[in-house]
Amino acid sequence: MKKHLHNRDLTQGTIWKVLVLFFLPIAAGTCIQQLYNAVDGLIVGRFVGTAALASVGGSSTQIINLLIGFFVAATAGSSVIIAQVYGAGRYDDVKNVSGCAISVFALLGLVLTVFGVIASPAILALLKTPPETIPGASLYLRIYFLGVPFILVLNMESNMLRAVGDSFGPFLFMIVGCVSNIILDIVFVINFGWGIAGAAIATVAAQVINMALLTWRLMRAQENYRLSLRHLQIHRVYLKNILKLGVPAGAQSSMYAISNMIIQIGVNSLGTVVVASWAMTSKTDGIFWAVSNALGAAITSFIGQNLGAGRTDRVRDCVKQALVLAGLINLFLSVAIMVAAIPLLHVLTADEAVIHTTFRMMTYFVPYYLIWTVIEVLSAILRGAGDVLRPFLIISFGICIFRIIWIVTVFLRFHTLPVLCVSYPISWALTAAAMAIYFRKGKWLKL
Repeated sequence: MKKHLHNRDLTQGTIWKVLVLFFLPIAAGTCIQQLYNAVDGLIVGRFVGTAALASVGGSSTQIINLLIGFFVAATAGSSVIIAQVYGAGRYDDVKNVSGCAISVFALLGLVLTVFGVIASPAILALLKTPPETIPGASLYLRIYFLGVPFILVLNMESNMLRAVGDSFGPFLFMIVGCVSNIILDIVFVINFGWGIAGAAIATVAAQVINMALLTWRLMRAQENYRLSLRHLQIHRVYLKNILKLGVPAGAQSSMYAISNMIIQIGVNSLGTVVVASWAMTSKTDGIFWAVSNALGAAITSFIGQNLGAGRTDRVRDCVKQALVLAGLINLFLSVAIMVAAIPLLHVLTADEAVIHTTFRMMTYFVPYYLIWTVIEVLSAILRGAGDVLRPFLIISFGICIFRIIWIVTVFLRFHTLPVLCVSYPISWALTAAAMAIYFRKGKWLKL
């Protein structure tokens, strides 16, 4: 079949150039999404208030990261199988694995919707969410959970396209989704005065639009991965492999979320200003995490395709080049974030206390992002090779469990914001060291 203009063969060409060209659309898309998130925070913070901002971005975010993050991360883990079979030229398997994965995550999304709508208020109470933010947070979550099936399907479809070398298509559709989200935010929140409910409805509607465009792309594709309704079946053999790679990836995301939820309890205990500031940090340094995750996704697809094609030479060469590339990107972003932080915060909120506290938090995080770069690159390479269980265990103990222990011991004893924040760089350093030691053993290449 005819090859699509934006599909890249990741098994050929200069490695760093291939990575950059494949990575750029993913990074651009995630940065645009971060821009939307910043605008979303601006609209809610400016036109609804600080309490509303805390409702949307505090405990609500932690719950979304835990429950939905598990399945979104699982879709990324599942895409490793697609990249490997695509690199091996097994195109019928590409269609069958993709169709099976889409079907599985659509069904799981429906189950999660029911659970989220029913359980949201109870989970918010469990997190000791400030009482004044619980009604708004509960409303936001219940509406958001109605869109979960669409969110899981669009993430699976995006990851499928990237696995076969198309990072540009998901980028274009993400732009449409983000622009739709901003427009609907303005209409629902500002013009209609729907407040928190308007922000949630706008988010769900934009996700539906994005998913519809991705589905259209896959079902009208002229390439050898074109999907049809007959591919949307659950096959036991494919399901087993999807769960094998998807569950550890999802569990890793959930471990992050659980540790962050424990930390959120500590944040909540420090007052509404700190809660709003904690949420605001994701609006200001979110671009780093977006770019970092984009590079990780690009590396995973690169490794998956090349191992599927038997190009272990390119896999080995990718390690050093990816670390150098990630380090340069990290340095640039860290400097840019710190320079732009105060002006950006003044745009996002008029609350001087929130601005001061947010910037204070950032000084504990941003200067140490280079440590995280090592974790991102090495774990992405391991995921692409199909080794997801051991990185999951390393990250779970080094970051997640360590932070939980820190909160219930050190923070409980001193109970200050700096003590809370410093747990992040310490956990990154421990995990990076453990990941590097495991990676150097090289056993992952034999999987």
